[in-house]
Amino acid sequence: MTLARLPWAILAAAAYFPSAAAAFSSPSPPPAAPTCAAGEGYAASFDGRRTFTLRPDDLEAIKAAMPTDPAIGAAYRGLIARADKALAAKPASVMDKRSIPISGDRHDYVSLARYWWPNPADPKGAYIRRDGDTNPDVESNRFDRSALGRMVREADTLALAYYYSGERKYADGAARVIRSWFLDPATAMNANMNFAQAVPGVSNGRPEGVLDGAGFIAVIDAAGLIAPSGALTPDETAALEGWFARYVDWMLKSPNGKGEGRAANNHGLWYDAQVARFALFARRPDIAQRIVAAFPKARIAKQVDTSGAMPAELGRTRSFHYSLFSLDAAYTLADSAACLGVDIYRADEGGRSLRKATDYVAAYRGRAADWPYKEKGWPADMLDALLVRADAAWGPGAYPRTIAGDLLLRRGAR
Repeated sequence: MTLARLPWAILAAAAYFPSAAAAFSSPSPPPAAPTCAAGEGYAASFDGRRTFTLRPDDLEAIKAAMPTDPAIGAAYRGLIARADKALAAKPASVMDKRSIPISGDRHDYVSLARYWWPNPADPKGAYIRRDGDTNPDVESNRFDRSALGRMVREADTLALAYYYSGERKYADGAARVIRSWFLDPATAMNANMNFAQAVPGVSNGRPEGVLDGAGFIAVIDAAGLIAPSGALTPDETAALEGWFARYVDWMLKSPNGKGEGRAANNHGLWYDAQVARFALFARRPDIAQRIVAAFPKARIAKQVDTSGAMPAELGRTRSFHYSLFSLDAAYTLADSAACLGVDIYRADEGGRSLRKATDYVAAYRGRAADWPYKEKGWPADMLDALLVRADAAWGPGAYPRTIAGDLLLRRGAR
């Protein structure tokens, strides 16, 4: 018997005596887990916040635990300190760099390839590659990379500060950061990476430079997180989606974009991760769907071997770092795939899978000395951060790991 069919007198009693209703109704089912719905992300489960990486159940649980969890409380205080510092800073833009792109347009992004250096034997000649050794000029104000990194950090920090504190000033700050980099005609970046990761004497911009845009994934979630504030107007949000639509077109059609798509290492994985996520945000799910559908055979089958290793990364001087970096990209793609109802985390191509690749690196947690390949600096924290993400795929406690610092504000309640 359902409540709707009960006699009027019983219904009236239920209205005045809640226990009467309980006597005639089934227990309420547990709330459904939030789902990411294609280009809408988690908006329907998150009060209109259109995020794709940040999950409402995680953040709501973290917020609830904040008053009683000392570690989360400390992480929150650190977040607010950084957010206040970001509020006081001028927003970053591509106009900050001291150099002029060869296009003559300062709105074009320019960066220097990380591992390329002047040749000691020919200081005025073409640069040479030293894998694993970062040229400090990469982060200088001659180029845009440092400004891009600051923009991403500040947008993310301010958006999280707004979510946890409820203070409008942080949403306004995040909107100002996003507006400066993407929307303001005086400062906005052109939607291309034509001159990214240039090598003097070799190339004015390379396919590898597409990787510089991976930080934009966090900016998309920052824009979603501040949505309830109205700090970005509907027109501005639509304009931001338009920017990413143009950028997706550039990634799909330009020589550098297509070249990066052909990469058979972490660059190819990050290409797929970026195109799929940007296409979802730009409300072009058909593009994301094509990338996701091809991923198991195009990437997992070719870049993970049957042991779980990722051979394309093992010859690097930072082989463990780049194995983790590759999996980070694959997880990001898998999160986008979930928004389309596709489970990449459990995809298996002839015994090659993300689970097996995760097992492979997880086996070396606390065993740096046993890693049989070159690694300049053991990335223990990077491994733990990856294994925390693995909880969302394979269940809490899937792998031993420690969660600390800023990660507590993203996935701390798992």
